[in-house]
Amino acid sequence: MIEIVRHTRIDFMRLRKFALLLSGVLMVLGILGIIQVATGTANLGIDFAGGTAVLIKFEKPVSLEDVRRVLEEKGIKDFDLQDFPRVNKVLIRTKKEEEELGKLADRIVDALRAGFKNNTITVESTTEIGPKVGAKLRRDAMWAILAATAGILIYIAWRFQFRFSIGATAATFHDVLAVLGLFNIMGKEINLILVSALLTIAGYSLTDTVVVFDRIRENLRFVRKEPLEAVINRSINEVLSRTLITSITTLLAAGALFVFGGEVIHDFALAMILGIIVGTYSSVFVASPIVLLFKGKAPLKKK
Repeated sequence: MIEIVRHTRIDFMRLRKFALLLSGVLMVLGILGIIQVATGTANLGIDFAGGTAVLIKFEKPVSLEDVRRVLEEKGIKDFDLQDFPRVNKVLIRTKKEEEELGKLADRIVDALRAGFKNNTITVESTTEIGPKVGAKLRRDAMWAILAATAGILIYIAWRFQFRFSIGATAATFHDVLAVLGLFNIMGKEINLILVSALLTIAGYSLTDTVVVFDRIRENLRFVRKEPLEAVINRSINEVLSRTLITSITTLLAAGALFVFGGEVIHDFALAMILGIIVGTYSSVFVASPIVLLFKGKAPLKKK
């Protein structure tokens, strides 16, 4: 319905060598991130590292600065605060060793009651996760991502052809690793919320890649005399407007969540923004060049 670019003739495949360098850097960052997550040296949330989360309800409004000051004065460190100002609640999350978990929640509550004597405090909930449970959650998260990628490989191989499935799977791995690596070097917390975002990004990347692949397959049926590289360039240029409109629209939604969604989904929205950018890039400069690389001698099958 709307074309923001028309009749472009960009030689995307000629740029694939430069894209390979950029993708290599992103993949290295992602692999380093996986290694740090597996060894426990990354900035893991309590979902993966173990720790305590205490939800406190105050009778009167309080500021996070005052809560932080009171906890630090009582010797409690390495914690995150999340504010729910409409209901006067504060979520306190801290990472500690397994033997300290039972006592830590009591220390937090006692510190707040001593620091806010004129403000009645009610403990809404207490969640404690030991390091062993966190390690199991890390393994389960890895398996979830691998299972999703395997599903993508099978679907694209059935829907198109095996060479296409290699490109789609590589692009999906590329996007997941890139976002994980960027989050890691930014010092962001690696938790189950990020895993949810990575699985969402995998689905988005697949959708964008399938649009490009479908146009490539369609053009191959009618433009038999052109080399595969020219057909791929033609196909990407033909769907470029659609790809940009989809990405910009999704970025607007993710950007609104990032700015106005609050701290609860801040990291999820940030991961989605990065994933949309990387996913749009990978459908053009990762998935398509891999199809060209594995073009072989046999013509594409008609399905």
